[in-house]
Amino acid sequence: MFSYILALFYTVGFSQSSERNLSLEKWNFKNAKDQNWLPAKIPGVVHLDLMDNKIIPDPYKDENEKKVQWVENEDWDYQTNFKVSSKELENKNIDLIFYGLDTFSEIYLNGKLLKKTDNMFRKWEIPVKTYLKVGDNLLQIKFKSAVSVGKELAKKVPFTTPESPRSFIRKAQYQFGWDWGPRLVTAGVWKDVKLNFWNQAKLENVKIEQKVLTKQKAELNIYTGILADKEGRYSVLINNQIKNIQLKKGKNTIQIPFTIRNPKLWQPNGWGDPNLYNLKISLQKESKTLVEKTERIGLRTIELIQEKDEKGKSFYFKVNGNPMYAKGTNWIPSDSFTPIITKEKYQKLIKDSKEANMNMIRVWGGGIYEDDEFYNACDENGILVWQDFMFAGSFYPADENFQKNVEFEVKDQVERLQNHASIALWCGNNEIDEAIVNWGYQKQFKYSKEDSLQVWKDYKKIFHEVIPNAIKKYASNDKQIYWESSPSIGWGHKESLTEGDSHYWGVWWGEQPFEIYNEKVPRFASEYGFQGMPTLETTKSMFSEKPDFSLRNGTIKAHEKHSKGWEIIDLYMKRDYKIPTDFVKYNYVSQLLQARGMQIAVEVHRRAKPYNMGTLYWQLNDCWPVVSWSSIDYLGNWKALHYQIKRSFENQVILTEEKDGILNFYGINDGLKNFEDVTLEMEVNNFKGENILTAVSNQKQKLEDIIKFDSSSVAELVGDSDKNELFLNLILRGKDEKILAETNYFFAKPKDLKLTKPNIKIKKISSIEIEISTDVLAKDVYLLGDTHFSDNFFDLLPKSSKIIKLSKPLKNVEVMSLWDTINE
Repeated sequence: MFSYILALFYTVGFSQSSERNLSLEKWNFKNAKDQNWLPAKIPGVVHLDLMDNKIIPDPYKDENEKKVQWVENEDWDYQTNFKVSSKELENKNIDLIFYGLDTFSEIYLNGKLLKKTDNMFRKWEIPVKTYLKVGDNLLQIKFKSAVSVGKELAKKVPFTTPESPRSFIRKAQYQFGWDWGPRLVTAGVWKDVKLNFWNQAKLENVKIEQKVLTKQKAELNIYTGILADKEGRYSVLINNQIKNIQLKKGKNTIQIPFTIRNPKLWQPNGWGDPNLYNLKISLQKESKTLVEKTERIGLRTIELIQEKDEKGKSFYFKVNGNPMYAKGTNWIPSDSFTPIITKEKYQKLIKDSKEANMNMIRVWGGGIYEDDEFYNACDENGILVWQDFMFAGSFYPADENFQKNVEFEVKDQVERLQNHASIALWCGNNEIDEAIVNWGYQKQFKYSKEDSLQVWKDYKKIFHEVIPNAIKKYASNDKQIYWESSPSIGWGHKESLTEGDSHYWGVWWGEQPFEIYNEKVPRFASEYGFQGMPTLETTKSMFSEKPDFSLRNGTIKAHEKHSKGWEIIDLYMKRDYKIPTDFVKYNYVSQLLQARGMQIAVEVHRRAKPYNMGTLYWQLNDCWPVVSWSSIDYLGNWKALHYQIKRSFENQVILTEEKDGILNFYGINDGLKNFEDVTLEMEVNNFKGENILTAVSNQKQKLEDIIKFDSSSVAELVGDSDKNELFLNLILRGKDEKILAETNYFFAKPKDLKLTKPNIKIKKISSIEIEISTDVLAKDVYLLGDTHFSDNFFDLLPKSSKIIKLSKPLKNVEVMSLWDTINE
């Protein structure tokens, strides 16, 4: 893990600090009702162990999800035997650390009950020296069914809560089922288990506060929590700069100033390099190193700016003193079984986000606080993180035990994550304010006035008091931007468009046409989206045997979790495309449809700059093979949407708005560099490549943030020609003839275009490079093959070619275009 590296250091003849990873020991598990133990893997969850032992089928395949629902109602026992040497027992202190237990458990060591746990998101640290013995030691964790415990907790509340009983359980909420994910309520040791041996003193946490940041210097305060066995003089070294300190026995908090000269800033993607610094903090006594941690930090400033204006109140992030237009997405856990998410998968998804020109990701509040590797990848790739706490779309209790549980959860996560340069904002929850105010649960469940008042009182206690107070207590002062709920105001209220962040779901949920985005422009769009099918490769993975590619197939239906999903996709497809009867073509068009809808939304948002200063679409990724809102499917393949997002999120773009027969043209620049003498060139051509009209803007303009060029009417551009046979090519050109941006605009919806059959040719240049060419316009060229294409789902202009790189060699690359769906 990279948020800190815990190193092992040895003095002459005796270890001052060391650890053992008990996850590497041999583990077994069983149903609490059974006698026979079976092999288990740690970290893991019971479903994975049951699959490995051939007791349940893979719930990701066929309709198997239904066959494994019994697992959530059972209690499960895990255990391991491990040896401890007499040398290890000489250590003065030995701590047993569980980095993640899911969720209600009892921990026994050599038959002694050590602790009961009730929160998947907390770290549990237990002194165990007195319970260990030389030789064999037995560690047991007995897990209670989270569903059963949750039902008992729910009975203590005098009214029914939505989605009961998940809101009573401090556990990943999406595991109870979502409209993109299966119901797989897990149990188990989902993170590492370690024994930590230490003597004299140890570092409990390191908190790095940035006090001053200029071109000349960065002044930091480094706070270290130190637990000392006895009082005395110690030394703390920060990158070998030494400071002598006096410690009392027990807990100490030490503040040490540290200066970095001529600092290099951490910049978000698109603005420069995300420079990082390693700070090595060592604790020593009598020149002997007791323990050491390395923190990797970035130097940057970030502010959330909310200022009243004539239209409402602004909402944008200022990074390193500059207003930043946030371009990005929403993140859900990338597997329903979180222990099998690899470091490589985290790195790939974040690199794919960087490649698509993103600078922000919102970690959605119904999942998990992600592994350190996620935040490391965001640090390294310049991606800011909007971090929700793990509460989503329900009513949560606020009894004293729940409050304490939440505070310790916040403590553990804030202390773990706060030193990451990528952390931009802490958000209390996902859609709970909106759920209370807008979703009608109180009426549905026939709440009394007192019940409704209690719901709001509980809400305020957790999200107005417990969480923000914990952030103030445990986070450094420069990492305390807190936003109570996302969205701040529900999408049915006009204020949701004039202040705060917005989740606009009039498209999809409200079944409004994509064009409604032109009217519903918020200050910051933190959620909106539309579904599309996964790639054919991922669709195949839904089947345990030969796939049956049919929309009527039970497996295909089971991997669409929205109750009206197919109906809504067909409704929108009918508006903009011809609905194909062939499954492969339907899959292709569903992806085009999703990409088209999100392109419209993104371009509306960016044209509204600086009124709108952020657009985060729903969603980046999937937790299993599924029809969903994602732009990258479960197997990591880019859908049409991700290719389109890469184009739509370029730092410089030229965008077109059609209104009452008039076309308005906007040049957008999200970079830090301004451009002089910018002009707009346009050509109207037919699909054969014949030129109808050519024009260049007369006025040369300076492109800073956004500029508007002279408008044109559709009528004067089209003239006597059929607009369904034409397209408009636009080029934004800067000084020295440099092309800053280029795009094409079509005067009609895809279903109305009078396309000619293209003669698309593929020429092999090398094993991983091909050239695509066409004689006439090839709309939405779709390359098929088991590889990643550097571009896909693109328009190829008449008599032009394009070089495409492949991630791995292919014998054959198949191709189709929109013409094939119109003329099937």
